[in-house]
Amino acid sequence: MSAMPTQGTGTELALRRALHHIGLRFRVQDRSLPGRPDVVLTRARIAVFVDGCFWHKCPLHGTAPKNNGEWWLAKLNENVARDRRNDDKLLDLGWVPVHVWEHEDPVESAETIKTLWRERNDQPAGHRQSTGRR
Repeated sequence: MSAMPTQGTGTELALRRALHHIGLRFRVQDRSLPGRPDVVLTRARIAVFVDGCFWHKCPLHGTAPKNNGEWWLAKLNENVARDRRNDDKLLDLGWVPVHVWEHEDPVESAETIKTLWRERNDQPAGHRQSTGRR
């Protein structure tokens, strides 16, 4: 399991490209937030997690291993419980946790995040606020 990549997966990179393409700027792997979100939109206080179908028990694609099934079930259930605890902590801090499954279209996910970003910022994505300097 330690050989499994925790950041920079293909799905995560595709989502980051899609977010950047539509004008959203973000931080990656913010260690200061609970759960270390994969993508963080700081001004809107949105924390995005890209969840693997296996590791986070996707209802559509999650599978249970046949070997050592009892141990794996406990492990995967703990992953889901940890996700919920981290979501609760983020909500308490005023952040909105967003989970994107690895099988979801990154462009559609980026558009959903953009909509949430607009709701929380009340301005169009990609629009820069004036700093008062010219």
